[in-house]
Amino acid sequence: MSIQALGETMRRREFVTFLGGSAVLWAGIARAQEPGRTRVIGVLQGLAADDPEGKVRYAAFLQELQKLGWIDGHNVRIDRRWGEGKADITRRHATELAALGPDVIVTTGGDATERVLQATRAVPVVFTIVPDPVGSGLVKRLSRPGGNATGFVQFEYSLSGKWLELLKQIAPNITRAAIFRDPAIAPGVGQFAVIQSVAPSLGIEVNPIGTNEPSENIERAVSDFAREPNGGLIATAGSTVITQRELIVSLAARYKLPAVYFNRDFVSSGGLISYGADFTEMYRRAASYVDRILKGEKPADLPVQTPNKYDLTINLKTAKTQGLTIPPTLLARADEVIE
Repeated sequence: MSIQALGETMRRREFVTFLGGSAVLWAGIARAQEPGRTRVIGVLQGLAADDPEGKVRYAAFLQELQKLGWIDGHNVRIDRRWGEGKADITRRHATELAALGPDVIVTTGGDATERVLQATRAVPVVFTIVPDPVGSGLVKRLSRPGGNATGFVQFEYSLSGKWLELLKQIAPNITRAAIFRDPAIAPGVGQFAVIQSVAPSLGIEVNPIGTNEPSENIERAVSDFAREPNGGLIATAGSTVITQRELIVSLAARYKLPAVYFNRDFVSSGGLISYGADFTEMYRRAASYVDRILKGEKPADLPVQTPNKYDLTINLKTAKTQGLTIPPTLLARADEVIE
């Protein structure tokens, strides 16, 4: 074989080798872009794994995902973690989920969302039940978030003042209110500030009780508060408030203190009255954003959404136990009455 023929043969082999390598490369890219490939969703909930309300919300999320064509264990895999209302656990799980590099992470609450965004600015994030995403620095603006996160606002801080107004409606003699809040998070500070600003016009003195304290400290604080007459309670939003739900409701019952809660979960557990957004519906709506992101849209272009509706829930059995008469006008406005 001549030198020229040998050179041509070697060039043909190099070209075939190049084509073979390219085929492998492009085949891998094609597989990654196949619509049928298994996608990965990370979920970080603020509650404990066995929390009944957390289970209801997650079930609603899965149900809505399935309606949109995403089935866990089929074309999507869901890696789930629980913060249990504890900052250290939330931080660890946020780091773990980010390290997995999922297609999207769904978070609950401001703390979980903040921890995830500290761990990654690349993975898309859909948050739920966050009071003030702009003020907390999670997004630039509601209309165009601008980063890797978008989601659903829990409520505006102005709602906090309505809880105090409700307390005065159901117990006109109230002159003192203990406010359960988490002072370690921005929403805990913001909600209490609004309540403080409204209190003088209603003739009510407010006293904060930190839910980031051990249970025995909370019990002692409520016991001391209940020694004076004309008192009531308000439970503001926060993961540690939620994890202390059963304790707060039981203390209100023990000392017969009228109480207003930020969410119906407390009322279904025996609390008196709540006014707030439907968190289960928020999880359903979050599924629609996950669907859009998995199909190629970016969080930066998806506007942060506010609640469509606030629900008023009243427990008449609890009202009767505490010797309270709920005003007929309030009952007429209720979205749900538990008897």
